[in-house]
Amino acid sequence: MTNEIAHPLVEFPDVSATSDLVHIHATQAGAVTVTMNRPARKNAFNDDLISALEEAFETLKGAEGVRVVFVRGAGGTFSAGADLDWMRAAVDRTEADNRADAMTLAKMLKALYDLPALTVALVEGGAYGGGVGLAACCDMAVATRGANFSFSEARLGLIAATISPYVVQAIGPRNARALFASARVFDAAYAEKVGLVNEIVADAAGLNEAAHRIAREILACAPGAVEASKRLVDEVAGRPIDRGLMELTAHRIAAARVGEEGQAGVRAFLSRQTPPWAQ
Repeated sequence: MTNEIAHPLVEFPDVSATSDLVHIHATQAGAVTVTMNRPARKNAFNDDLISALEEAFETLKGAEGVRVVFVRGAGGTFSAGADLDWMRAAVDRTEADNRADAMTLAKMLKALYDLPALTVALVEGGAYGGGVGLAACCDMAVATRGANFSFSEARLGLIAATISPYVVQAIGPRNARALFASARVFDAAYAEKVGLVNEIVADAAGLNEAAHRIAREILACAPGAVEASKRLVDEVAGRPIDRGLMELTAHRIAAARVGEEGQAGVRAFLSRQTPPWAQ
């Protein structure tokens, strides 16, 4: 079974074909699948894969018509985390070199997090270390029932530093402390319980079905409103509900009501027509 969404797919025209490590496919409607393609290494991260992913996410960030981005791994595994050869090389590097190396991963994760389109991790097999961080960077995650997860860094005398902002945001400080410090392996049910996963499906076919459904839902929504909704969450999260926040949210909805999408969407709804972005 293919790892791509089962629509008729075309290669995304604005993506550089400089690497076989990341495959990008898109539907004409703007549903994009980014597939890590190191199946023999269980899609483990190395310098080349991280660079290819960053390039893909930066390209998609500036591309027109991208409505939803799915991230997954080829070969039945999402990502095993750090590649063994990459880890071996890090042992002999200086602290300064390791800091620069870690920043490449940090930049890739931020590029994914900053995408204006909704981002969805499709997790099967395993997601370990940085692979879990990649899933946490996405706006939502769907996992197969048999998927396993682990922040395994502490077993190696390391810490889950670069991915920590996204993981803590996704599952909260207490769950993060417990999972980071214990390096325990946990299943999809527990991942859903702590908020790392939003939905569990039976198998890879279920992932494809979920991707179809999510794409339909997002393609029915105004693209600008999707991006603004993501920004809104960042603006209000953790803030006290005071006069300043009330004024901020009032300003946001007022601007949306008089904006091009808001005007078109409400008028289409009142006249029982399909809004332009869903046609």
